[in-house]
Amino acid sequence: MKKRTAAVTRRTRETDISVKLNIDGSGKSMIRTGIGFLDHMLELFAFWGFFDLEIRARGDFKVDIHHTNEDIGIVLGQAFKKALGDKKGIRRIGYAGAPMEEVVAKAILDINGRGFFGLKVSGVPAGRIMPSEGYRFEYAQHFFDGLAKHLGMNLNIRIEDAGKDLHAALEPAFKALGLALDLATQIDPRRKGVPSTKGVID
Repeated sequence: MKKRTAAVTRRTRETDISVKLNIDGSGKSMIRTGIGFLDHMLELFAFWGFFDLEIRARGDFKVDIHHTNEDIGIVLGQAFKKALGDKKGIRRIGYAGAPMEEVVAKAILDINGRGFFGLKVSGVPAGRIMPSEGYRFEYAQHFFDGLAKHLGMNLNIRIEDAGKDLHAALEPAFKALGLALDLATQIDPRRKGVPSTKGVID
């Protein structure tokens, strides 16, 4: 099978981000975003998705972490899209869940070429989940949105029984996303072409 790898670099006046990705890896990662909380979440994502992932980022942290956080999602989405190529043979749809104490997170996704991100949180309202190390819940929303739209993925995340602890709310979400994306990107030997009745996925 052809190696499904990609290297993407994106430079703007606000950020300088490079991503190296091997979809068919072993879960090894080297994440240096300058945002400690996000580094940890992405390490979990790569580990549970069996993606080899290297991310290096510099950003305008003198302003805040918003631009860097969002742009990392954009570049990671571009890397997955590039590595998947024409998407022949992939399962395309993935679903997974993961718990952390009473919190349960689920990720349901479809690599259909149409980027969409939806999120529902039960328990404590998302706006009341307390920041951790300067990282806020809304930053994760921006990251997921950028990832989904630039990969061309319909991504829905559900977080049930969330409390005010950001780590407990987001760790299972990133794990579930890794598990679901691993499933969706796997090659199904029964699928001989592009997994779409249209015959193409943009």
